[in-house]
Amino acid sequence: MSDFITNWGTVIWEALGQTLAMTSITFVISIIVGIPIGVLLVVTRFDGLHPNRTVYSISNWVINILRSLPFIILLFLILPVTKIVAGTTIGIRGVVLPLVVYAAPYIGRLVESSLLEIDPGTIEAFRSMGISNSKIIWRVMVREARGSIIRDLTIAAIGLIGATAMAGLVGAGGLGDIAYQYGFQRYQPDVMYATIIILIVLVQILQSVGNVISARLKKD
Repeated sequence: MSDFITNWGTVIWEALGQTLAMTSITFVISIIVGIPIGVLLVVTRFDGLHPNRTVYSISNWVINILRSLPFIILLFLILPVTKIVAGTTIGIRGVVLPLVVYAAPYIGRLVESSLLEIDPGTIEAFRSMGISNSKIIWRVMVREARGSIIRDLTIAAIGLIGATAMAGLVGAGGLGDIAYQYGFQRYQPDVMYATIIILIVLVQILQSVGNVISARLKKD
């Protein structure tokens, strides 16, 4: 064990930092993009606060297409766009855009599902009191669904960790890259098992924290 830590400790630690950086940066951007997408889908439904069949149909169609693409395919599909936007297709900068395109629609769909769980009678009650739709959206709907949304965001974050493992194929680094480059290509299973264990621990911690926050918000 001591020899393994001596030989691989620095490499794995650096890869862990890269994975956390990719996940956190992408997660924040995806939340900023994804939550409004989810709200848009709910609001523009035929029974929403601002029914708009055209906007809903186009948004729903685009999200379904993006969600149907496996991340590894999406990663290579938008390489030209990534090059234009990020200026590079390698490293953490080169993988943030594909990860956001992958995660934001997923978060949007999860948020939509959470918002649709709200009792329509509650929304109608606030509308009958003359409260503006914007306040109903952000102060009633999102607030009522916040516990469920946190749970959904936890699921999305875990999915992102899995996606970053494939990001190593474009030189983004991370634990997935270490597992592939050393554990698989160089036949060093101990390195691969170590990265797998770290990823499992990360997911368990994230899931536990998400569950606690979600439970507390539901009680408030």
